[in-house]
Amino acid sequence: MSSEKSQALTNAEKQRRYRERQKDSGKKELRGYLTPEAMQCYEEIAQKTQWNDSTLLSNAIRLMYAAHKLGQVGILNSWLNEHKR
Repeated sequence: MSSEKSQALTNAEKQRRYRERQKDSGKKELRGYLTPEAMQCYEEIAQKTQWNDSTLLSNAIRLMYAAHKLGQVGILNSWLNEHKR
Protein backbone atom coordinates (compact mmCIF):
# COMPACT_ATOMS: atom_id res chain seq x y z
CA MET A 1 0.00 0.00 0.00
CA SER A 2 1.23 3.44 -0.88
CA SER A 3 1.44 6.14 1.76
CA GLU A 4 0.64 8.79 -0.84
CA LYS A 5 -2.92 10.04 -0.88
CA SER A 6 -4.45 11.08 -4.16
CA GLN A 7 -5.63 14.64 -3.93
CA ALA A 8 -9.27 15.42 -4.57
CA LEU A 9 -9.94 17.26 -7.79
CA THR A 10 -10.94 20.89 -7.58
CA ASN A 11 -14.21 22.02 -9.12
CA ALA A 12 -12.28 23.80 -11.88
CA GLU A 13 -10.39 20.59 -12.69
CA LYS A 14 -13.63 18.58 -12.76
CA GLN A 15 -15.21 21.14 -15.08
CA ARG A 16 -12.16 21.15 -17.36
CA ARG A 17 -12.19 17.34 -17.59
CA TYR A 18 -15.95 17.35 -18.26
CA ARG A 19 -15.56 19.92 -21.06
CA GLU A 20 -12.72 17.86 -22.57
CA ARG A 21 -14.86 14.69 -22.56
CA GLN A 22 -17.74 16.56 -24.21
CA LYS A 23 -15.40 18.02 -26.82
CA ASP A 24 -13.86 14.60 -27.49
CA SER A 25 -17.35 13.21 -28.11
CA GLY A 26 -17.91 15.84 -30.81
CA LYS A 27 -19.98 18.33 -28.82
CA LYS A 28 -19.46 22.09 -28.80
CA GLU A 29 -20.25 24.42 -25.92
CA LEU A 30 -22.31 27.51 -26.74
CA ARG A 31 -23.07 30.35 -24.38
CA GLY A 32 -25.41 33.29 -24.44
CA TYR A 33 -27.91 35.31 -22.50
CA LEU A 34 -31.67 34.94 -22.81
CA THR A 35 -34.11 37.81 -23.05
CA PRO A 36 -36.97 37.76 -20.52
CA GLU A 37 -39.32 36.64 -23.31
CA ALA A 38 -37.00 33.81 -24.31
CA MET A 39 -36.62 32.80 -20.65
CA GLN A 40 -40.40 32.42 -20.35
CA CYS A 41 -40.41 30.21 -23.46
CA TYR A 42 -37.46 28.22 -22.11
CA GLU A 43 -39.16 27.58 -18.76
CA GLU A 44 -42.40 26.48 -20.41
CA ILE A 45 -40.65 24.11 -22.81
CA ALA A 46 -38.37 22.69 -20.09
CA GLN A 47 -41.36 22.05 -17.84
CA LYS A 48 -43.38 20.33 -20.57
CA THR A 49 -40.55 18.26 -22.07
CA GLN A 50 -38.34 17.62 -19.01
CA TRP A 51 -35.33 18.29 -21.27
CA ASN A 52 -32.07 19.48 -19.74
CA ASP A 53 -30.33 22.64 -20.96
CA SER A 54 -28.14 20.79 -23.42
CA THR A 55 -30.98 18.86 -25.04
CA LEU A 56 -33.19 21.93 -25.16
CA LEU A 57 -30.52 24.03 -26.86
CA SER A 58 -29.61 21.28 -29.34
CA ASN A 59 -33.24 20.73 -30.30
CA ALA A 60 -33.93 24.48 -30.55
CA ILE A 61 -31.07 24.90 -33.00
CA ARG A 62 -32.12 21.85 -35.02
CA LEU A 63 -35.73 23.10 -35.18
CA MET A 64 -34.56 26.57 -36.22
CA TYR A 65 -32.46 24.98 -38.95
CA ALA A 66 -35.47 22.97 -40.18
CA ALA A 67 -37.60 26.14 -40.23
CA HIS A 68 -34.86 27.88 -42.21
CA LYS A 69 -34.64 25.05 -44.75
CA LEU A 70 -38.43 25.06 -45.18
CA GLY A 71 -38.63 28.84 -45.51
CA GLN A 72 -40.69 29.22 -42.34
CA VAL A 73 -38.44 31.49 -40.24
CA GLY A 74 -40.35 34.65 -41.23
CA ILE A 75 -43.69 33.10 -40.30
CA LEU A 76 -42.36 31.88 -36.96
CA ASN A 77 -40.76 35.23 -36.18
CA SER A 78 -44.03 37.03 -37.01
CA TRP A 79 -45.93 34.72 -34.66
CA LEU A 80 -43.41 35.37 -31.88
CA ASN A 81 -43.71 39.13 -32.34
CA GLU A 82 -47.52 39.05 -32.48
CA HIS A 83 -47.68 37.01 -29.26
CA LYS A 84 -44.94 39.04 -27.55
CA ARG A 85 -42.71 36.00 -27.09
